[in-house]
Amino acid sequence: MYSTHDLRHHGDAEVRNASELTDLAVNVRSGTPPKWLKERLAASLDTLAAYPDGRAARAAVAARHGLPVERVLLTAGAAEAFVLIARALRARRPVVVHPQFTEPEAALRDAGHEVGRVLLREADGFRLDPAAVPEDADLVVIGNPTNPTSVLHPAALVARLARPGRTLVVDEAFMDAVPGEPEALVGRGDVPGLVVLRSLTKTWGLAGLRVGYVTAAEPETIAALERAQPLWPVSTPALVAAEACVSPRALAEASSAAVRIAADRAHLVAGLGGPGLESVRVVEGARAPFVLVRMPDAAGVRARLRERGFAVRRGDTFPGLGEEWVRVAVRGVATTDGFLRELVACAGRGARRGAAG
Repeated sequence: MYSTHDLRHHGDAEVRNASELTDLAVNVRSGTPPKWLKERLAASLDTLAAYPDGRAARAAVAARHGLPVERVLLTAGAAEAFVLIARALRARRPVVVHPQFTEPEAALRDAGHEVGRVLLREADGFRLDPAAVPEDADLVVIGNPTNPTSVLHPAALVARLARPGRTLVVDEAFMDAVPGEPEALVGRGDVPGLVVLRSLTKTWGLAGLRVGYVTAAEPETIAALERAQPLWPVSTPALVAAEACVSPRALAEASSAAVRIAADRAHLVAGLGGPGLESVRVVEGARAPFVLVRMPDAAGVRARLRERGFAVRRGDTFPGLGEEWVRVAVRGVATTDGFLRELVACAGRGARRGAAG
């Protein structure tokens, strides 16, 4: 029914076994985890003889969002949460809004579901049109801000997807990188069927630790997901990280980081519109720690960038995108300037080759 996309391809594949590359493919904040967090994690190693006890971390996450603990579940990263949703929640017609993170659809397919797709259009700036989602869809998945488009959908617009008998899954893995989190739905109890996923991987540099959480409008949903988990699904160090990363100190640091990311992203976007990059198009209104870019001969440009020491994320594995797309992670000004210099050379060489051919 659908064109083939490698739903299991993720940004880490661009830099695996390639430590010499500057990584603009993976959306993990550079310079993390911070020293204070590493010290907390190191101290937790003395407790590894005991089985994990997630009560304190679960209570801390619940308090951070003003929720009772019955509406929160800690998971081994957002990826585990997608698997739990696919296996534990009954759905006759699940629909995934694309382009977005591909793991939700992969998990649903692995669980035996036939998955529908709603493809947002480049002509509309990849903005959500609630009317495009079929009325009979009983499970809808959308990212906000969306990976890879970097579009932040208005919370009110996303909430319009909710209706009785439907589970609305909103992936907010990058929401804490948006200053003030103005469009967040996490913690909302007035949106029926709402399930929100959060990750601590991106902001805190904990991809190797696997830690995230789920909140839901109905405690029954959390109970169903928890029954599908194995015993002790989240390790003690991950639980320590979860509790630490929702502390007042951590929230203040994340807020400051979000402001810096916004400034660094503005610098990147401005550079992508500079001399020598006239053929490059950036999806407008980016609000996440990455931007989606369209350019001629993107595959060739990616290969030439690798030769010059920079890795970016291919875009053609996302449903709704093709080979002309790449995703670029936001980094500091010095790294971005180095990347832009090489991109001018690589894109310019590709354009000349195309003209000669």
